Amino acid sequence: MREAILIDTDPGQDDAVALLLAFASRDRLDLRAITTVAGNVPVAQTTANALRIRDLAGAAAAAVPVHAGAEGPLLFPLETAEFVCGPDGLAGADLPPPASTVTAGHAVEAIIALCRAAPDDGITLCPLGPLTNLALAIRLAPDILPRIRRIVLMGGALGLGNMTPAAEFNVHVDPHAAAIVFGCGAPIVMIGLGVTLQAIASHEQVARIGALGTATGRAIHGMLTRPRPGGLGTAGHPMHDPCVIAFLLWPELFAGRDCFVEIETGAGSLRGRTTIDWNGRLKREPNAHVVATVEATELFERMIERLATLP
Repeated sequence: MREAILIDTDPGQDDAVALLLAFASRDRLDLRAITTVAGNVPVAQTTANALRIRDLAGAAAAAVPVHAGAEGPLLFPLETAEFVCGPDGLAGADLPPPASTVTAGHAVEAIIALCRAAPDDGITLCPLGPLTNLALAIRLAPDILPRIRRIVLMGGALGLGNMTPAAEFNVHVDPHAAAIVFGCGAPIVMIGLGVTLQAIASHEQVARIGALGTATGRAIHGMLTRPRPGGLGTAGHPMHDPCVIAFLLWPELFAGRDCFVEIETGAGSLRGRTTIDWNGRLKREPNAHVVATVEATELFERMIERLATLP
């Protein structure tokens, strides 16, 4: 049976690859909707980018609705990441403007409606950006929580952050939303920087993506080989967000442990820090399965095989 999922995203190059991997995995994943949030770039652009990626994935992807969502965090002013992603968020992809249109209805309304339409434990939520939409949905409609099978998210860090020394970008942008989600009681799988910085394709694997001879292959190759500013923690291009979809497909490639995770919501230098009680010192009930390692070479071999099926 296919796993019903909803992807909440702020594309973003690695978000784009995550979406494409989901589109290429329709035999395993029933993608019910894409919802967009402000993050890497403002929400008007993340929405346009989701449409551009859906267009790239071909006719079979066109049936998946895209809903525009929150324009900013719950409390803090929005901080974006054009310095990493480029002015349109998808530098290197060389994609045309969207040929398709957004579906009416706010992303938060779409999340609530899809969850309410699902049976208990019937839908998996896959947030790839700041958690604003999910937090709003949980606060507006707490009755959806029993319908959520699990929340598999990219965010947080076991060690150093990438937005500040303490914090990973998604949690830093809206720590109050992250605190709501981590405190909601639903099963959570946290895929943070500690694991995603391991998910780096080899030069040979990147070249094979470019050699697929497809529009998808060319777009991904362009995004993975674009110039990137220094100081981002790695010389290669980590595939942060595709790890979420890969975890759904191939959980055997990942390892971690159940932990209590606390979010720092203050405005100081620790804003957005995920304090992860890896060794159980606080004696608190775990609220997330924190993934720590991935078999990166095998991950990309399997990803390339699936991405090769897209136009």
